[in-house]
Amino acid sequence: PEILTVEEVDKIIKIVDKDCNKGIRDNALLELMYATGMKVSEIISLQVEDINLELSYVRCHDNKNYERLIPIGRSAEAALKEYLSIRDMIAAAGVHNLFVNLNGNKLTRQGVWRIVKEYSHKAGIKKDVNLNTFRHSFAVHLLQNGAELKAIQTMLGHSDISSTQVYRQFQDVGIKNEYKKAHPRA
Repeated sequence: PEILTVEEVDKIIKIVDKDCNKGIRDNALLELMYATGMKVSEIISLQVEDINLELSYVRCHDNKNYERLIPIGRSAEAALKEYLSIRDMIAAAGVHNLFVNLNGNKLTRQGVWRIVKEYSHKAGIKKDVNLNTFRHSFAVHLLQNGAELKAIQTMLGHSDISSTQVYRQFQDVGIKNEYKKAHPRA
């Protein structure tokens, strides 16, 4: 899988212009994608009530309707607070989905794809950033920073640990990078 560095993720998120409703929504979307590692299908089906900012978690339902709670960090929490303050102004009546398009209807998979491509391009990222890139980057960055594989498995919603173990190959890359930075003869 294509993985972004932490700096590349920051670059993409920081390029968003948060002076308009679209930018506020896009910022919250990108922050949540990276903070949770949720699949795009899970993100677009989120309801407003699935977000708990007091306890800093999101309730996620996968395609089998299995529910899991995923913690969110300060950046995603702040972006979601800002988005929720304007969401009702742009959402059409009766739409309960957390993320809506500029017409007020449920944001689609294609809409998320356009958002991801737009900001990746604006940030000058040369990698092929797709709808799973933030998910994969989330998992790899957690693993490289010491998270247990079992915890990552739970957050990603993998039923089998072998699905999560694919990220171990990137753990070695992090070790090699640290070696090259730290060893005088590397």
